[in-house]
Amino acid sequence: MVAFDVVAVELSLILAFELRYAEAFQLSAMSDWLWIFLLVPLLTVPIFVGFGLYRQVIRYIGARAAIQILLGTATLSTMIPAISIIFGYDMFRAAVMVNFFVASTALIGGSRFGMRAFFGQGGTGRFADRVIVWGAGHAGVQLAQALHVNRRWSPIAFVDDDSKLWDRVVHRLPCISPAKLPRFAAKKGVGTIILAMPSASQKERRSIISRLESLGIAIKTVPGMRELLSGRGAESDVGDVPISDLLGRDPIAADDTLIRRNIEGKTVLVTGAGGSIGSELCRQILALAPRRLILLERCEYALYCIEQELGQRLILESPGETRTELVPLLGSAGSRNLLGRLFAKWHVDTVYHAAAHKHVPIVELNVAEGVYNNTLATWRTAEAAADGGVEAFVLVSTDKAVRPTNVMGASKRMAEMVLQALMQRQRAASPTRFSMVRFGNVLGSSGSVVPLFREQIRQGGPVTVTHPDINRFFMTVEEAVQLVIQAGSIAEGGEVHVLDMGEPVRILDLAKRMIQLSGHAVLDEEHPDGGIKIEFLGLRPGEKLYEELLIGDDVVGTVHPRIMRGNEAIAPWEKVETWLVALEQACECGDCPAIRSILNEAVAGYQPASEIHDLVWRSDSSSQADATQRPQEVDRSHAQGH
Repeated sequence: MVAFDVVAVELSLILAFELRYAEAFQLSAMSDWLWIFLLVPLLTVPIFVGFGLYRQVIRYIGARAAIQILLGTATLSTMIPAISIIFGYDMFRAAVMVNFFVASTALIGGSRFGMRAFFGQGGTGRFADRVIVWGAGHAGVQLAQALHVNRRWSPIAFVDDDSKLWDRVVHRLPCISPAKLPRFAAKKGVGTIILAMPSASQKERRSIISRLESLGIAIKTVPGMRELLSGRGAESDVGDVPISDLLGRDPIAADDTLIRRNIEGKTVLVTGAGGSIGSELCRQILALAPRRLILLERCEYALYCIEQELGQRLILESPGETRTELVPLLGSAGSRNLLGRLFAKWHVDTVYHAAAHKHVPIVELNVAEGVYNNTLATWRTAEAAADGGVEAFVLVSTDKAVRPTNVMGASKRMAEMVLQALMQRQRAASPTRFSMVRFGNVLGSSGSVVPLFREQIRQGGPVTVTHPDINRFFMTVEEAVQLVIQAGSIAEGGEVHVLDMGEPVRILDLAKRMIQLSGHAVLDEEHPDGGIKIEFLGLRPGEKLYEELLIGDDVVGTVHPRIMRGNEAIAPWEKVETWLVALEQACECGDCPAIRSILNEAVAGYQPASEIHDLVWRSDSSSQADATQRPQEVDRSHAQGH
């Protein structure tokens, strides 16, 4: 740049004299003041260095660089005649210096911005994906600027609902109306549409996505306003459309009194703190300023990750202030010794029991471990909490506990029965309020179908669905945890709280929408040219087509519009304790048939998996021999104590 600038100012000076004096200007006849052509480079470099022209990165220069160039050339245009006058030369007329200023500014500024256009074209490469940005506001313009230096995407236009922007140019790109989008996208070969509307509500985003689905173009998005405010995203970050925009509804604002009642200024314990539900509980609890937050987790790496994340939040959000004390504890919620020491030392006020094994097929093949962690660990944690004088104990439960067809659901229903019976047994003897919160699938949690579908689509398919008619309830992890906290605050003891999950979602429809939003078509009989096929694997052992949230129909509302209270039959503690002791003995021996038998007796509606394998193992066209052989293999693994 220095070499170019030296040549540019010399050429600008010659051009300035030529324009002013025309044929009268002859260098050979003016040799007595050729020294000025040697002086100009000596002035140029220090002046431009002083104005910071050589600190700019060419591909990112903008308005500030233009101002620096103008100031530099103006200063140079002023100093040259001033120095010539000092040395007794008066050849610099005003017209010469104006010509010099214009020429030098054009050459130096034009070269830099021309190189920026060349280096910064990024996505204009042959293999770049042509992109339309929906939203010509601040976020959209910032995104377009970022995409201009990106070699993957090339922004070619904006789309906006604001009619004042239609057929105008925004940040060097045309802005078109939504009505013209289909034809424009087809004509230009657009591969991706990016939604840049962080402040839009879910309802508004869902409306736009519905309008775009039929185009067969990949839909991306920038983070919403909540993510931007929390620091978990930037306006130039581009990602897949959140599934909450397809399935969810705008969350109701939290009741500040309810959400703080069991947390603010108190000692709070979260079991399973490193899991998907437990970690989100920790994040939201930390924001409510507890005195102490105890993280109990038996996976060392998961505990390390959540403790590091929360520690960084404390440093960044409240530097120098009295902060929440974080206590990371490595251990199992089923350890009596650990629990006894924990409650005796830290005088816990509130417990959120999120520790559980929740993957149905895994628990179906690891019966003893699943029942130990889901049922027996809940029993031990609850009794230790009651002995320690805990005020509120909230169990994070699942819709699979309702008329379960698998060990995972039965073990969680058994955990609910433990808390209900304990509440009846010690209603007058202990201040602890035991309650349960039951909800369906959490979007994005470990084992969720959503990340599985994303990965399968990314690999080009096929996308695997267990059954064409299977459906599930869905809720975002943030909303689910917020409602869990509030449900625990309104609990009086022994209730099963049920969250309003909205309408159940057909998994096949979800898979199709995710394929379409990725810019592909579904390969089927109606669309033989589609790109991604959907395959049906058949229901897995213990899996149901439909999930329920209530065992009976007796449900009443609460002070929160999304939280209901179910009134369900409660078994007496004496009977529950007998089942627990028997389960404990069977788990220690690895006696899986005995465990299933006890669960069958205790949990209404449960059938041992060995009785239903031949009904639900596969639903495709595989041979009958294969279909009858697999359950026998599973049964043998149970007999071996898995």
